[in-house]
Amino acid sequence: MTAPIFYLDPAIIAQCAVGDILEVTGDEGHHAKNVKRLQPGEDIHLADGRGQRVCGKVYQLSGDGLSVLVESTHSEQCTPEIYLVQALAKNDRDLLGIELATELGAVGVVPWSAHRSIVQWKGSRADKAHAKWEKTVVAAAKQARRALIPTVYDLHSTKQLTGFIEEVTHQGAEVFVLDEREGFRLSEHIRQLDTERLGELYIVVGPEGGISEDEVSQLIAAGAKTGVLGPEILRASTAGAAAISQVNTLLGRW
Repeated sequence: MTAPIFYLDPAIIAQCAVGDILEVTGDEGHHAKNVKRLQPGEDIHLADGRGQRVCGKVYQLSGDGLSVLVESTHSEQCTPEIYLVQALAKNDRDLLGIELATELGAVGVVPWSAHRSIVQWKGSRADKAHAKWEKTVVAAAKQARRALIPTVYDLHSTKQLTGFIEEVTHQGAEVFVLDEREGFRLSEHIRQLDTERLGELYIVVGPEGGISEDEVSQLIAAGAKTGVLGPEILRASTAGAAAISQVNTLLGRW
């Protein structure tokens, strides 16, 4: 089994070098020592949540955690970076969607309040819901042993999302809206990309009931393209994961 990963302050990770001894305390130290029950000599990975990874071995246990002997450091950045725009969905299907996207390599997730989204983030619920999304991607990143924790952006209305798409496509990003009514496959779009020059790629997933025709028109006008995965109609929770898996395969990452 691969070594478990724990997250430290980016400033600590940035300054460490091979041969250093790093102290892992606080919640992560408690988890490493008392939950994972790591012992001296066992492999362990540390990361800053931004793509920097430190590989080492447990050096010794301490009262509130453990120390780690650094054996190597790595930077894990790859392009194009994949982002998921996930419409709010009921029964925590949006949470499952971003959890899977995190495990599959997304570097950011954008919550979207689509016209057909039954779930709404309003008032105090908005802050709690956003925090729940952040907690979800942290847990999923740790499960997948990722050095990078995806950024959870602020909630976007359709109007805000169209402005966002205009901005990122103007900067050279590609945005693909999954639409079951489209005849052109997402895979064909990906094959036509100049991936050596592409920095960012966005997948847009609608809520239960799909994306309205008016919304699709607005997103296309903003610079997005539409594509279909296949003949099956996927849930809001799984469509993004299927798309990212396809992108990973076509990009040669898998």
